[in-house]
Amino acid sequence: MMIDLTTDSCSDLSREIIQNRNIRVLPLQVFINNQNLKDGEVTPQQLFKLVEESGNLPKTAAPSIAEFAEFFKTPGETIYIGISSKLSATVPNSILALELLDKEKKVYIIDSLNLSTGIGLLVLKAADLRDAGWSAPEITEEIQRWVPKVRTSFIIDTMEYLYKGGRCTALQAIVGSVLKIRPIIEVRSDGTLGVKEKIRGGRMKGLNSMLEDFKSHLPNVDPTRVFVTHTGCDEDAAYLVEEIRKTGAVEEILVTTAGATISSHCGPNTIGILFMVK
Repeated sequence: MMIDLTTDSCSDLSREIIQNRNIRVLPLQVFINNQNLKDGEVTPQQLFKLVEESGNLPKTAAPSIAEFAEFFKTPGETIYIGISSKLSATVPNSILALELLDKEKKVYIIDSLNLSTGIGLLVLKAADLRDAGWSAPEITEEIQRWVPKVRTSFIIDTMEYLYKGGRCTALQAIVGSVLKIRPIIEVRSDGTLGVKEKIRGGRMKGLNSMLEDFKSHLPNVDPTRVFVTHTGCDEDAAYLVEEIRKTGAVEEILVTTAGATISSHCGPNTIGILFMVK
């Protein structure tokens, strides 16, 4: 029986990956400057330009229950892996949508308790299992086992977006700017966001701190793949990729650009290393 593997646009998977691995994606909505855009239709640079012009941060909205019900109307069994239920109403809406489906339709919903390519790692692990012939219930059980093994952290260049998004105070933003503090944000085990470290000084110090954190998990890092995800800092991404490659611990290093969700909350020059531990 065909397994329909799905996720939402917060997974930040590139179009190439989505097409090559036969994954369907349901976009979130992005509202800015009286425009209603689909997440994935706007690049981080376009988004930052709109923020600059309006002075307002974009607002994001989860797909509606009706949208999920329509999205799930496909032949065979569906697996949906979504953004942390602590960060968005997306997964809760997907669960409510099940009541609108025929009783014969089987949908397996997994709360990633993560965001960005932290979700993407789980989706691609599920694709590996699907392609290896695993059943939908087997894949779901195995992916649930991997959920707490994802490690997601990002370094943020400016606290302005965190302040505008209500995630830090004006004083923290001002002090952060004056002292050139760059916070490293992590996804906690309960699916919420927290400040992992406050880096004072140059940006390279922050990049190297993330690299040291990655190396501290060796040799327990899942060697299958690692993501470097960013909001438009290609040189930093290239540096991280090269340093990760030097460890010889990973078979595949994937570089992706973050979508509207990460971009709107973290701002320009945000970059992260995302991986799983065994």
